[in-house]
Amino acid sequence: MTQGADKSIIILVVLLALTGLTAVYSSTAVIPPSIQKGSAAIDATSQFAYLKKQGFTALLGIAALLIAYKMPLKYLKKMAIAILLLSLAGLLLVFTPLGISAGGARRWLQLWPSSFQPSELVKLSMVIFLAWFMSRTSYDSEKFFHFLIPIAVMAVFQLIFILQPDFGALMSLAILTVTLLFLSGTRLRYLSYLALCGAPVLIYLIMAPYRLRRIVTFLDPWKDPQGAGFQLTQSFIAFGSGGLQGVGLGEGKQKLAFLPEVHTDFIFSLIGEELGFIGAAVVVTLFLLLFFRGFMIARKTEDPFAYYLAMGVSLMIAVQAVINFAVVTGLAPTKGLPLPFISYGGSSLVVSFIAIGLLLNVSRYRAAKPLHGVMHIGAQPECVGVETGQGSRSSQYALSRGYGQFRNRPGQARKGPKKP
Repeated sequence: MTQGADKSIIILVVLLALTGLTAVYSSTAVIPPSIQKGSAAIDATSQFAYLKKQGFTALLGIAALLIAYKMPLKYLKKMAIAILLLSLAGLLLVFTPLGISAGGARRWLQLWPSSFQPSELVKLSMVIFLAWFMSRTSYDSEKFFHFLIPIAVMAVFQLIFILQPDFGALMSLAILTVTLLFLSGTRLRYLSYLALCGAPVLIYLIMAPYRLRRIVTFLDPWKDPQGAGFQLTQSFIAFGSGGLQGVGLGEGKQKLAFLPEVHTDFIFSLIGEELGFIGAAVVVTLFLLLFFRGFMIARKTEDPFAYYLAMGVSLMIAVQAVINFAVVTGLAPTKGLPLPFISYGGSSLVVSFIAIGLLLNVSRYRAAKPLHGVMHIGAQPECVGVETGQGSRSSQYALSRGYGQFRNRPGQARKGPKKP
């Protein structure tokens, strides 16, 4: 059943994007970050320099959104592997002369008129790949080999993230992949194996000196407020100064060269300072509503690929937002993940718009009646992506966990209980 695009998604994204443009202007108009860093990459003489660049990127993102919205999902499904390989190639190009190093990491490509971070595209391409892989009629979430293939693909990207290094992208991709596998009905036993194998690797990565220093700082940032804990303590001061209603839009003090990266990863701290708890709560609520609408769109679709695609892009945006909120409020160690639609940066903004375009695309195709995943007595459960006549044990297992999309096959009437 074809309908129009979900208007609530459009409204939520417009509100988030406008909030982002306002926050970017407020954080860069007085003392541009290029002056703080001694860089001339952007014209620091204009208070609108960063706003203009972010606005231009937003227009590119909207154009990409429209393309993603109009693209038939059957074509996207066919291009899943090609998009994955393209993102892999982009990730490898950062180690060539096209790559840019900053802050001890090599994560960006120099592309006109700006730089691009391939790891943002990797997360979206992984969502598309998983949606294609788990929606195939041959996919069986009970088979260990079918569990191993997505994990192997993820591991290739994780290895490159380690070499860059980009621990934030590594963690967000892992959470996204494992969650989608969980929703498909993958056995908890397989996920437990993954956790046991991944724990030593995670511990080894954490023991790197700079990561270990971040964890120690996270546990007690006030122990070294002028050194390792400076950024986090300044973020706390920003939230504390904001109080309930904030100090007023444009009146924040922490952006005056006190809080590093206030226009990118820590822009939520600026919102907390200038708009207070109320403004910060509104931003969090917008992301919650966006995820909820994405979840509902996924639940109402009849197509397996569309279901996993909608769930995947919703989770991608939600996971990144949650990690960013946790970092700036001291609930997680510091890592470089921007806040979708709000932080300054072209890569995240464009990819987020593309993700929303795909979500709006899925929202046009909905079931005639909402599918609530409620099983009737005698009905044959079936998990999306696993077409079995009697319903596999994994689909029943996933149903017992309360996750997954369940329905009879299209055109198949519900059957009553068999006679003894």
